[in-house]
Amino acid sequence: MADRLSAREAIALLSDDFDRLPVAEGAYAPDGPLSWQGYDASRARATERTGEDESVVCGRARIDGTPAVLIAFEFGFLGGSLGERTGDRLEAAYTYARAHRLPVVSLVATGGSRMQEGMLALTQLQRVARQSALTRAAGLPQLAVLRDPTTGGGWATLGAGADVVLALPGVQVGFAGSRVRPPDADPAAYTAQAQLAAGAIDAVVRPQELRETVGLWLALLTAPSAQPAPPPPALGTSDRLPDTGWSAVQRARSPERPRAQAYLDAYFTRRAAIRGDRCGGTDDGMLCGFGFSSGSGSGSSSGSDSDSDERGGRVIAYAAQTGTATRPAGYRTATRLIRLADRLGIPVLTLVDTPGAANDAEAERQGVGAAIAELFGAVATARTPLTTLLIGEGGSGGALALAAPGNTWATPDSYFSVIAPELAAAILKRPPEEAPGTADQLRVRPQDLVALGVVRGIVSGGAATSPPPPG
Repeated sequence: MADRLSAREAIALLSDDFDRLPVAEGAYAPDGPLSWQGYDASRARATERTGEDESVVCGRARIDGTPAVLIAFEFGFLGGSLGERTGDRLEAAYTYARAHRLPVVSLVATGGSRMQEGMLALTQLQRVARQSALTRAAGLPQLAVLRDPTTGGGWATLGAGADVVLALPGVQVGFAGSRVRPPDADPAAYTAQAQLAAGAIDAVVRPQELRETVGLWLALLTAPSAQPAPPPPALGTSDRLPDTGWSAVQRARSPERPRAQAYLDAYFTRRAAIRGDRCGGTDDGMLCGFGFSSGSGSGSSSGSDSDSDERGGRVIAYAAQTGTATRPAGYRTATRLIRLADRLGIPVLTLVDTPGAANDAEAERQGVGAAIAELFGAVATARTPLTTLLIGEGGSGGALALAAPGNTWATPDSYFSVIAPELAAAILKRPPEEAPGTADQLRVRPQDLVALGVVRGIVSGGAATSPPPPG
């Protein structure tokens, strides 16, 4: 079991500059709304033990330079449970955040709703959900840091409902608390590490790294920009274009060809990753997150000063395929990334590189078609500018789903095709040796894609993009 920090200790991990928000709330009836015998005495003992008069402490803080509304649960106060007064304070904190255009950071440690207040306590989850939705609609980011334990309605609202979810090592995380789980339940399933593996949280962060990590996330998620992300320069060894369709395919499939990780390293000075589709899955073949663009790696911005951060370039979101067949969880994670960036007004860069969508039986059971459809929809309806660079294989709809309509570029060592040449030859009942000729017929070369109007241009190894030669 992880060490259980008090609310004040958790706040101190993030900020030395915390001002508690004023509290305005009415008096309880004796022993609460249910006249639960001994409830007032339990509250008095909790206050004496913790120094707090309710299970949450809400205030304004500056976290590594970025102001935010900070919500910290006190587990020592009746198990961090949510009651009517908890709901009052949470609603007031969210209202303050929207009025002052501040992000919300929740340090969650709760056992769920307060039994001594019955259904009135449970309905506080609806209040919290509404406040979270209003804050989301206002374009303000929400972060959650999961402490021990994070269970019940607190996990299902403030925790899992946040845009970015971090957890301290070893903490309990799950909808079911330890006393209400099935007796044969595997305790390892109710941990931060298990939730990370299942795609429900983004990272497990050590306490000594929490301030820097949350500060980085706040800086990344509070820097909107109307300017599109410039496509990265090509990282391949040659700007020479392929002579044939088959040579384009071979170059894109070469193990020596630069992959997404190299492009992201060159494009960003600092970045932070989101992980998981929030539906139980992850895909290491889809890298998603936000980062500060490097001046040398991404060209200069023509935006205003507000488009940049003092740490170094503009903030740009990214979703990048790594050359593997993309799993349903990968598409859903990319959809999550694009929708979050769209809501926060942050431009998106996508890197296309996949032989296609995963087509095994498990992928079908996991809803690969629906996952691709969701990504197509997110790209089609995004209001924030999207930029795409084709850096390797562009295999059919599994690649196209990540491509920005009208703003897709290609490197010299890439190709895009309606279907792999070998599969096209097989469908046409041609022998395998005719696959190279079929590739030529499909016109998959970067220069062919420009001529067809599928991509805008071909990037060179320089900082600027350059149109291809004719032919």
